[in-house]
Amino acid sequence: MSTVIYASPIFGPVHSRRLGVSLGINLMPADGKVCSFDCLYCECGLNARYPAHLKRPSRQEVAQALEERLKDMQANGPSPDVLTFAGNGEPTAHPDFAAIIDDVIALRNRYFPAAQVSVLSNATFITRPAVFDALLKVDNNILKLDTVNLGYIRLVNRPNGHYDLDALVQKMRDFNGHCIIQTLFMKGRSFDGQDVDNTSDDYVLPWLDVVCSIAPSKVMIYTIDRETPCPSLQKATHAELDRIAALVESRGIPCSVSY
Repeated sequence: MSTVIYASPIFGPVHSRRLGVSLGINLMPADGKVCSFDCLYCECGLNARYPAHLKRPSRQEVAQALEERLKDMQANGPSPDVLTFAGNGEPTAHPDFAAIIDDVIALRNRYFPAAQVSVLSNATFITRPAVFDALLKVDNNILKLDTVNLGYIRLVNRPNGHYDLDALVQKMRDFNGHCIIQTLFMKGRSFDGQDVDNTSDDYVLPWLDVVCSIAPSKVMIYTIDRETPCPSLQKATHAELDRIAALVESRGIPCSVSY
């Protein structure tokens, strides 16, 4: 199994299926994974298999590295479509996340004002006021919600510690539309042989009702693109993703599909 561990604090640019030319900002250590989820499908592998030994980059290190990279891109290209917080774990877990958001927005405005700032988050820290307020400032506040079935979340997303789905969903509603819901649909089986297909109406319709109550600006649905820690997982089909996208759009919410 090939595993992707990203450089820190800056990596890329890479071509994102959903965002275009994306310069990555990784607030986690460069030598391993630190995440409040431990998803069976994570391209970075499982937390226990790739423990980090280095420290997270400091606020100052992030700003300095980003400015150097943006200067280089301004001189030599390419121009980024987006500056994306992603990488080896949950970006909002960084203790200086809110201040780093301010730094990144200022640098974006200085070097590439047309670029957007995106955060890919599993949403586990959005109940923290500083994180919530920081996410209101970014262009694309992209929050994961693979299902509203708590058993499935514990089986597939595997949150570490306390996880209050109702509280997180309510906080998503509090963004008043300034968020994008991102959901991965897949099939196959977990390590212990349990079914992980979340493409059926048993999963999709309750998820859709909650998404509508959140009223996001957009929904992004996708499926597995790279190798996963759990080799028995399978991609959702084009037809299955298209069906779910049509259901979302029938409720008046734009939906993009990445196959």
